[in-house]
Amino acid sequence: MPVLAASDLRLAAGPLDYALLAIYFAIVLGIGYLARRSVSTSLDFFLSGRSLPAWVTGLAFIAANLGALELLGMAANGAQHGIPTMHYYWVGAIPAMVFLGLVMMPFYYGSKVRSVPEFLRRRFGMGAHLFNALSFAAAQMLIAGVNLYALALLLNLMLGWPIPLSIVIAALVVLAYTTLGGLSAAIYNEVLQFFVIVAALLPVTIVGLVKVGGWNGLVDKISAGPGGAGQLEAWPATGLTGIGDATLSVLGLVFGLGFVLSFGYWTTNFAEVQRAMSAKSMSAARRTPIIGAYPKALIPAIVVIPGMIAAVVVPQMTALKAGAGADGIEYNHALPLLIRELLPNGALGIAITGLLASFMAGVAANVSSFNTVFTYDLWQHYIVKGRPDAHYLRVGRWATVGGMVVAIGTAFIAAGFSNIMDYIQALFSIFNAPLFATFILGMFWKRMTPAAGWSGLVAGTVAALVMLVLTRSGVVDLPGQGASFVGAGLAFVTDIAVSVAVTLGTRPRPDRELVGLVYGLTPKADRKHSTEGADAGWYRSPVLLGVGVLVLTVALNIIFS
Repeated sequence: MPVLAASDLRLAAGPLDYALLAIYFAIVLGIGYLARRSVSTSLDFFLSGRSLPAWVTGLAFIAANLGALELLGMAANGAQHGIPTMHYYWVGAIPAMVFLGLVMMPFYYGSKVRSVPEFLRRRFGMGAHLFNALSFAAAQMLIAGVNLYALALLLNLMLGWPIPLSIVIAALVVLAYTTLGGLSAAIYNEVLQFFVIVAALLPVTIVGLVKVGGWNGLVDKISAGPGGAGQLEAWPATGLTGIGDATLSVLGLVFGLGFVLSFGYWTTNFAEVQRAMSAKSMSAARRTPIIGAYPKALIPAIVVIPGMIAAVVVPQMTALKAGAGADGIEYNHALPLLIRELLPNGALGIAITGLLASFMAGVAANVSSFNTVFTYDLWQHYIVKGRPDAHYLRVGRWATVGGMVVAIGTAFIAAGFSNIMDYIQALFSIFNAPLFATFILGMFWKRMTPAAGWSGLVAGTVAALVMLVLTRSGVVDLPGQGASFVGAGLAFVTDIAVSVAVTLGTRPRPDRELVGLVYGLTPKADRKHSTEGADAGWYRSPVLLGVGVLVLTVALNIIFS
């Protein structure tokens, strides 16, 4: 079968496919309209009044992560690198999600802060708060742009819609329901989107495996192709990291991805933590990321494995892996091309709707966290203080509009990366890795001072930026995600070193001011979850649920090692 150029990759979508898209858009807008009736205060708009059950926040927690990074990016990684991509889930997500639920949520939820930057303000003061609020707002707009670009890429590739038009249409739909119903609209849509995504992509995996002769057939075809059996072995993953030495590659994965990037993202990224903060109780807040960890452990079956199937089934992908790809073909196209290859009309509409749902969930998570930080941490704290709550509710809605306009602009930055994962991991190394270093040091070391909080953050961020510039300019030869792993490690170490040095030369805060903010100074009873009322029952224990998902993760690692 001849290899086609990207401009030739169009789907003959029928009326049924477009009808499914129209129905989906109508439902998400309807949810936004219904959620609007429950919004009467800024807390309702930004944190759903802290009233949602754990199963809702748990599914929303994971759906908010099912954006362009998860689908196009991980499928691209699966096509390019194979089984080592699983590290992003079983090494790079589950342990950190459990840590967030068991250790960090009691401090976030118990202190009643409204955002992650607000927690930094209470622990370190104005300097760290302002720097983090500004950097977080910038990061969310860049990541929202990734999701918008990925969605536009999908619609252009599969339906022929112009990329600028696709970006604007998707942005307007997300803007409508998040402006109407705030976080509640985003969360309930994310729960819907989770089930839509699974329903859309599970058939792709099943049909794809049937086409290649099952799992054994897939293994045989990958072993015989470019990359060989190395793409079926989780370790040392030298192709994924771009680090030739096996030992250094493993260290990069464990420290750079499994510790710094993973814990930095899952424990400090307000786009995720915000979902847990909206839970109705301490126990529900702690269970939120742990409930989300169960589907997270299994999502590779509908994302990574389809990417691997695309690498041996889709002619454009097999040619690309062999070094003979057509103009415009990228690994980012792996999942859309596989859907095009396998699914007929009707089923095609379901798959497209599932991909749209994932990208919209990602954009909504970014925008809803942006408007909260902008309103509470920037506008209310530094620009216009002491106004009635209704004023900040209006500002939040306008911030949603402004944030979406900025996200449309940043969508075109993502176009410069052939693998979206390279771009998104670079952003995480810059914004999340140093923040995690500051958080973890400040939470467990009461001596750390406010001056160390902001100076460490700045130094770590600059270190990651320098590494990105050096790798992108070719001065440092670290292709792909290896540059992000090294950059994240450098940012973390730099932040810790600067924070310790500054702390030793400055005066700490009194212990009485750090109760509820530092682990050793917070009474144990305040860190435990409530077991009263609706939260009673051994099966709701966050510790039990956390141990269960860790056991599942270890088992999956053994099976696919």
